[in-house]
Amino acid sequence: MGVRTWIEGWPAYRQATGPDRTGRGAAVKSAESSRLTPRTADAEVVVKSVCPYCAVGCGQDVYVRDGKVVQIEGDPDSPVSRGRLCPKGSASLQLTTGSARRYEVLYRRPHGTEWEPLSLDEAMDMIADRVIAARRDGWQWATDDGKRLRRTLGFASLGGATLDNEENYLIKKLFTALGAVQIENQARI
Repeated sequence: MGVRTWIEGWPAYRQATGPDRTGRGAAVKSAESSRLTPRTADAEVVVKSVCPYCAVGCGQDVYVRDGKVVQIEGDPDSPVSRGRLCPKGSASLQLTTGSARRYEVLYRRPHGTEWEPLSLDEAMDMIADRVIAARRDGWQWATDDGKRLRRTLGFASLGGATLDNEENYLIKKLFTALGAVQIENQARI
């Protein structure tokens, strides 16, 4: 390859000497980049979703091929984010398909040093038993002077900002019905 051929292959040279002075067209294209295809080109389905990380609610397009998520990008139709995602939102693919993702409930016993897998049914039963016991042990019917309370200080709720309004509404209703008074959300802290 001669020096002239090498220099003419340079995008800056093509930009300076050709009609594409702004460098946004043919001047910056290479033979290699023209052979590339987007990762989303062969997706079978595009599902609209919302980023799971914070309470902003940025829109996401989830690209699916063969029943598996292959790419997640910002949704340009979203009025919230207009196709943009923050660094955490851009890493949503790793959250769904990453090798570190766990598909089982892990439990560490009191004073234990190791995590052990539990079935979902067993974990849900443990949580229900503990809520019932905390409610029973911390229940207050009335103050010492007879003022009616009907509440428990045995547990509290701290909701996450990744939940939507409907989920937070249901959680608030559940914990209020259980008698809890300390109900808060991460988005307000």
